[in-house]
This record gives sequence, structure tokens and C-alpha cells, in this order.
Amino acid sequence: MNLARIALTALLPLVCALAACQGAPPLFTPERPLPMDEHSHAQPNRVRVRHVSLNLALDFEARRAEGAVRLELVRKDPSAPLALDARGLEILSITGSSGGVRNYNLGAEDAVKGSALLVELAPQDTAVTIRYRTSPGAEAMQWLEPAQTAGGGKPFLFTQGQSILTRSWIPLQDSPGVRITYDAAIRAPAGLTAVMSAEQLGRDADGAWRFRMEQPIPPYLIALACGELAFREISNRSGVWAEPSVVQAARDELVDTEMMIQCAEALFGPYRWGRYDLIILPPSFPFGGMENPRLTFATPTILAGDKSLVGLVAHELAHSWSGNLVTNATWRDFWLNEGFTVYFEQRIMEEVYGAARSDMEKQLGRADLEHELAALEPWQQVLHVELGARHPDEAFSQVPYEKGALLLRRIEQLVGRKDFDRFLRGWFDGHAFESVTTADFLEHLERELLADRPEAAQKLDLARWLREPGLPDDAPRASSALLAAVDAQIERWKAGAAPQELDTQGWVTQQWLRLLDALPEQLTAEQMGALDRAFNFTSSGNSEIVCAWLVRAVRADYRPADAKLHAFLMNVGRRKFLKPIYTELAKTPEGLRRAQELYAKARPRYHSVSTGTLDKLLAWRG
Repeated sequence: MNLARIALTALLPLVCALAACQGAPPLFTPERPLPMDEHSHAQPNRVRVRHVSLNLALDFEARRAEGAVRLELVRKDPSAPLALDARGLEILSITGSSGGVRNYNLGAEDAVKGSALLVELAPQDTAVTIRYRTSPGAEAMQWLEPAQTAGGGKPFLFTQGQSILTRSWIPLQDSPGVRITYDAAIRAPAGLTAVMSAEQLGRDADGAWRFRMEQPIPPYLIALACGELAFREISNRSGVWAEPSVVQAARDELVDTEMMIQCAEALFGPYRWGRYDLIILPPSFPFGGMENPRLTFATPTILAGDKSLVGLVAHELAHSWSGNLVTNATWRDFWLNEGFTVYFEQRIMEEVYGAARSDMEKQLGRADLEHELAALEPWQQVLHVELGARHPDEAFSQVPYEKGALLLRRIEQLVGRKDFDRFLRGWFDGHAFESVTTADFLEHLERELLADRPEAAQKLDLARWLREPGLPDDAPRASSALLAAVDAQIERWKAGAAPQELDTQGWVTQQWLRLLDALPEQLTAEQMGALDRAFNFTSSGNSEIVCAWLVRAVRADYRPADAKLHAFLMNVGRRKFLKPIYTELAKTPEGLRRAQELYAKARPRYHSVSTGTLDKLLAWRG
């Protein structure tokens, strides 16, 4: 018996527990049992939501949405109540499809999961309609004042459902295993345009913006944005939404999107969502991007002017296969979304921009992972993570992304790219519009790839990769000539060359980041000043470079960057940038006081995803 099969055998008890297989096929369909989701109150194996119909009015002054949602049901247990997730919602009434008001109980709020909403059903009910309103502090909804937008004239709203925030604006079964279709009617004030992660059907005679999503998706992918928006076409199936002052620059930066779609299709099969559009949101958006189907939500910080940060588009596009088409069934399996997507992103970037660009990004990705692993607790370093009662966001790190991608690259090394591509194509085709577990992946991997390749299988220790902290010794390591060129210039600087004498002609963002990362840990204010005068880091408009520079500036107490630091923390809400800067500030008592003063001013401008991380980091007490 080879080592891979020994590793797989060691995982079998875990496999069966995860898939609730007990002798049944591990994969499930809407007719088969779902694995238990410890982050949801729902009981979908008894009564399952299959379709959501939203009808909401947006009140920007009160910062509330109010209206109704109709939930169509599949009832496996006729005697069971409908169990839903809710957080901070005011339930006004619930009626059944067979007529009449239904009794319900909205339970006490759990700090992680929110409240269980249990609805008594009549025997003939196939749907319920819930009238409700959201709270002004709904975690998924960020209401922006005009001053927080690029145009400065009109307010803005966007939602962010991942991981378990959709329940704060829609009462439903908020589990990634419960795939639903949806339609929506959204009423907004005059002058504002609503867009959603669905087919855009336009505005009807009653003034409502209407939407339809016919493919089943996990609830965290229901997404809404509303503001002063304009659109620019890239191709007949792709374009960009943004505020009018931003939209043309965004279109110019993202013009290669159609080429990326075509490359992705050539690799792993047809794009199955109709359109692929993007919306550039105001800067308080907490993520780089969010892969909402048909409409990627993206931060304006990717608009560097030189296409050096469009790898984010490749990443979110790749989610149209890994994450949206084939979804993690529970948040323990998050690496199935993100590890596959990083691997796929790297392949798209290689096809569109060449192997040199891709190798550079792979090397930087591994370096970021290794740096983060040094600061993570052992449980956070595990791919198939044990979350228990923790919030899924507590496991958010480079581990599911980069470590997951390294596992897939290792398998590619062992079996060859041609066979691995065939395997991945079969994974996406065979599990399209399904939510899957790590157990499902292991079964598919053994059956479709390893069983016929004993020499490759013998070299793959799946238990080590999936269940143990750190990186296995066989994790692939990319080598980049473009980064080696940067290293050579760093050595010249260390040997005494002035910054302006370094050969930096034609460098892209990733090379500048390499320079900043590879400089000595401690720099004097004089050294920082010389670098700043040569390369204008403080005045850069590239957010990736500015963030790395500001971390250095805090560490070196480089005060000429103070104004930039204040402006950056006030105007950028992306957690990726906020966390390292505040972390560096908080390393000393004086710095922590300074961080808390800045945070008190900036916190109202951040999304709850960011404040959830920063409140703990800064011991925030209001």
C-alpha cells in the first residue's frame, strides 16, 4: 500500500464524519443530506429553502432596508418547523403560502451565529413570506455618506455577505451548503442606481430595480450595491460599473477582462453565468474583491494605472468556477474555494501576461504565507481547519489561499499539467452548482487521479497537507528572475549605492513591494528620507506600495509620512491594508495610543468586516 493511500486511510474517519456519508455516496444534491454547518441555526435536512424573492425599499436616512422576503421550501420532514438565521432583524409578520399568519420564535442572539428564527408551518405550506426591516447597524450593509464616495454628491450602499453576514439583512438559511436561486425588486431614491449579483432586468413602471439569478448559489453571494453609478462596456459580456468620476479609468485599467475570461474558459470549461461585470466600490470596501456572481465587487485600490494589480480580477473571475460553481459546503472547507482559486488565478495570469509575471506573483505569495505562518496559532495554519465555536473570519489568512494553492501545484508537479488540467475540468464539470466538502475532494482525487498513478500518489502526504500546521517540505517554491533583479539592486544599496543610483527602470508594483520587504528591518529616518526622495513612496498613488511604505514609516518613526498615514487610514477601508499598519502602530505603548486616536476618527468609515478584526487588535472599548 502506497503512502498516499495510507494518508487517505488515516483520513477516512474524518472523511465520513464530514460528509455524513455512513455508507452513502459522499457527494450530495438537493435531494441528499447536507453536512452539518456549525455556523448556522438552519436545519436544511428537515426543511430547506430553495428560492428567495426579495422586495425591499432602501431608506438612506434611517440606514434601513424594509420590505418582505418570500422563501420557497422543500419539506423533507412535514412536522418540522422552518429554521432560519437572523441577526439584528425586526420581524414584523410571517404568513404561509396556504393562507394565514404563522407563529414564530426569534431566539436569543448568539455572539457568532446570531438568532435562530423558527417558523411553524401549516401542512400545505410550500413557502412563507416574512415582512421585516433591518437595523441601522446591520453587519452586511455599509451605508456611506456622500463625503465617503468619489463623487461626493450622493450616498452609497453596498452589502458584503461572506462569511455569515447575509443573515443580517435577509432572514434565510445562511449556510454555504444551502444553494438557492433568487429574484429581487429594490426601490431606491431618485438618482441612484441599484445593481445586484444577478441578471439586471432594469427598472419597472413602479420604479423598482429588478433582478433574477436562475443558477443556484450559496446565500453569501447575494449582494447589492446602490449609488450614483455609470457603466462602461469592455466586451459583449463584460463591463465596469463605478461612480461617474471613476468609471473610465476603471474601464481602461480592466480592459483585459475579456481576454482573461477566454483564457479561463480554455483552461477549465465554459463560463456559466452569462455576464461577467465588475463594480468599483468606494474605498471603504473591506476586501480587495468579492466574487459575487455576474458582478464582482472590487476595491478602487486595484486601479494602479499600470495593470499591475489586475491579478485581483483574475482571482475573482476564477471564483466563477472555484467558489461559485463549486462551493465549500461549510467554512471548515474554505480552502476548496480559495486554494483552487489562487491556483486558477496563477494559471490565468500566466496565460495572459506570461510565465515571468506569474512566477513573480507565486514567489511573493509564498513569502507572504511564510511571514504570516510565523504569527499564526497552530490551529490557524491547518488547511482543513477546526473552527468549533469560532467565527469563520478568525481563520481568515493566507493559509486557505496560498497553502491551498501550493497543495494543488504539488499535485500538478506529481502527475503533470495535462493530466491535472483534465482532473480539474472534471471536478468543475462533475460538481457544477454543488456545495462540496474536503471529504468529497479526497474521494474524487483518489478515484480520478491517484488510483492510476501509484508513483505520484506515493509522494503525496495528504494528511500532512490537510491536517497539520505549517508547510510540508515538498511545498513548491517558484523562482522569479524579475525579483532576482530587485535583489541585486538591494545588494547594491546595502553596499553603499545611493537610492537614485539603483536601476529601477520599468519596475511594476510587485518589484517595488519586494524592495520594501527586503530592506533591513530597522531603517533610520535619514535612510527613509533618502528612499522617499528617490522613489516618492509617500506621495505614491499605488495603495499596495503606500501600505508597505507606511508600515516602514511607523517602524522607523519617519514623521514626514504622518499626513499620508492619517489620510490613508481615514480613506481606505480594505482590511488587508489596515491590519498591518495598525499592528505596527500597536507594538509600543505610545504607538497604541496613537493608533487608538486615529481609529476613533476612522472607525465609523470602516465596514464591520474590518472593525471586527481591528477592535480586537486595538483592544477597542469605544
